[in-house]
Amino acid sequence: MSVKRRPARRGPWPLVRWIFYWGTIAAVWGAIAAGGAGLYFTSTLPPSVVEGLDKRPPNITVLAADGTVMAERGLRRGHIRLRQLPPYLVNAVLATEDRRFHHHFGVDPLGLLRATIANLRAGNVVEGGSTITQQLAKNLFLTSERTFARKAQEVILALWLETKFSKSQILELYLNRVYFGGGAYGVEAAARRYFAKSARHVTLSEAALLAGLLKAPSRYAPTRSIKRSEARATQVISNMVEAGLLSPSLALAALGAPARVRDPSGITGYEYAVDWIVELLPGFIGEQSGDLVIETTIDARLQTEAQARVDRIMASHGILGKKGEAAVVVMNPSGGVKALIGGRSYKRSQFNRAVKAMRQPGSAFKPFVYLAAVESGLHPETIAYDEPVSVNGWKPRNYSGKYQGAVTLRHGLAKSINSVAVRLTMEVGRWRVVRTARRLGINSPLHEKPSIALGTAEVTLLELTGAYASFANGGKGVLPHVIKRVRTSGGKVVYKRVGSGLGSVIARPYVAAMNDMLTATVTEGTGKRAAIGRHQVAGKTGTTQKFRDAWFVGYTAHFVAGVWVGRDNGRPMKKVTGGSLPAEIWRALMAGAHKGIAPAKLPGLEDKSNSQQIAARN
Repeated sequence: MSVKRRPARRGPWPLVRWIFYWGTIAAVWGAIAAGGAGLYFTSTLPPSVVEGLDKRPPNITVLAADGTVMAERGLRRGHIRLRQLPPYLVNAVLATEDRRFHHHFGVDPLGLLRATIANLRAGNVVEGGSTITQQLAKNLFLTSERTFARKAQEVILALWLETKFSKSQILELYLNRVYFGGGAYGVEAAARRYFAKSARHVTLSEAALLAGLLKAPSRYAPTRSIKRSEARATQVISNMVEAGLLSPSLALAALGAPARVRDPSGITGYEYAVDWIVELLPGFIGEQSGDLVIETTIDARLQTEAQARVDRIMASHGILGKKGEAAVVVMNPSGGVKALIGGRSYKRSQFNRAVKAMRQPGSAFKPFVYLAAVESGLHPETIAYDEPVSVNGWKPRNYSGKYQGAVTLRHGLAKSINSVAVRLTMEVGRWRVVRTARRLGINSPLHEKPSIALGTAEVTLLELTGAYASFANGGKGVLPHVIKRVRTSGGKVVYKRVGSGLGSVIARPYVAAMNDMLTATVTEGTGKRAAIGRHQVAGKTGTTQKFRDAWFVGYTAHFVAGVWVGRDNGRPMKKVTGGSLPAEIWRALMAGAHKGIAPAKLPGLEDKSNSQQIAARN
């Protein structure tokens, strides 16, 4: 009789053994995969982290004529040593970004586990859990892509960094590399950007603000929101107390003296000028690697005062409202630009109207007509006729609507009489007027229609102001310029301006004649509002059809300046003429520029008999 055996009961142990077996296999293969990935990534790393640091756009430092730092573009400053930083700055970063930094091996398992669970639940990477070492790895070698594969690369690279560098070296590299918002890379650049001082000298409150930026630089940057940056700094100080890195008494003291940020808006008054300078740079030096220092002709005080005064004067009048714009160029008689204002508010509009806006100059173009006339044999006392004029059916009118009959050229220019300018143009030839403007530096396209006499061809404020400089300097042509020298951070000169202009473009007697007539514009003509005390001022107003543009371009023996007022869309203004708002702005700027400067006569007017000699010669 056979006995059937009951099958043996399977206990839990075979399942455990099965899990252990396959778990071991998976771990081995995982280790092999991780090792292979590690070998791959380390084999493709650059020879040194320093090489990685060098792969960045050059930092460009722009200096005013007196050495004032106007701006730093790129804002990745030189490397600063960890030992040079205040301990509380380092502690603020550790308390906020990675409290276990000195106790982990590049990856914090607990933090990584929390982040992994959150990411798996979300189905993508929503939480980093990154240590400072991981952040440095990403910063040096990876993109900002948020994927599981990139996270794995970050972990492997962090482990590699921990084997190659000490904790202090990693922290130093991190602080010199990380982005702090506001265009600033590295703690030194950030301290200078927000507090106008080196990171060596920041206070505890300032250190807390800087550390608070690291979580979300764009969100917490004080250039975006002072309230958010201050609230974040308060949280950093609390973190430091909680981590045992700051005493409660020091925390209270810091909270009672919050950091004061330099110009929270980030607007300094240099922006339009700096933009122009940086745009010009490639044309002077081509492709350059390494940090550069640009030395300019800009007068730091005049530049910032000009920006503030332009907006203040425009706002006080209220004629044009918020849509009204203005632009200013100030240069010395040799063409070196001392101040350049491209608009009322850089924050509102970055368009540089001084350099890029093409507008009709109106009567501010007439000096080229009169110069062509005196070079053709006329002089300030020559009689012209202010009478109705018609050219091929075109019948220009005077602004006043009235006619005075026989007048001198001096009177015709001083009062900006249109009929006289048109008659002179017809007499000397339109081609001659255009050629004269070209000779003095007008490079924009110029037509040869009869209306050229009244400034209907568009020009820029920069080139028109530069053309007037020839009257101020005795007849020399100038190239408006702003860059004097460019050197590397190590001192090597890669560009240096040589020469001061284009040589003589107006004979001395004709300079005297023009200065005679253009000073009359200010003493007895349309530009009376531009007078500045004892200084001899010459210049010309300009107003275009329907008051779309208003200009005043004038000069003394020391400065040449041009002012334009109008609307970007070209809509008419409410009877704003060149002799009103532009002349007022010009006077306000030039009065400040001439403080402490002795008056001097304009070329050819040192002796009033010069005008008589011109008349006799002709």
